[in-house]
Amino acid sequence: MGIPRRGIQDIRTLTGKVRKTTIPHEAYLRICHIEMEKARKTQESEKARQMMAEIAARLAEIEAEKENLLKAVGERGGQATLGRTGPARHTGGFKIKY
Repeated sequence: MGIPRRGIQDIRTLTGKVRKTTIPHEAYLRICHIEMEKARKTQESEKARQMMAEIAARLAEIEAEKENLLKAVGERGGQATLGRTGPARHTGGFKIKY
């Protein structure tokens, strides 16, 4: 008789015999990993809240400055100078002579 042929179904594995969650030290390592991730995400969310508060404060400052400028323009009678103040600007560029 010859050697019987084996297929994939004949390969023996440990699948299903030992679950990783039943091994105590691996379960504790996973718990530790989850707790560290939770701590990092908590810090990230606090930082994001702080950043949002800073952005909201800056938006309020911008609106207040806008209102002050509009009031100043209104007190002048709405006459704003549209022209450029200061020295004339040359648009011709510069020329180099060789």
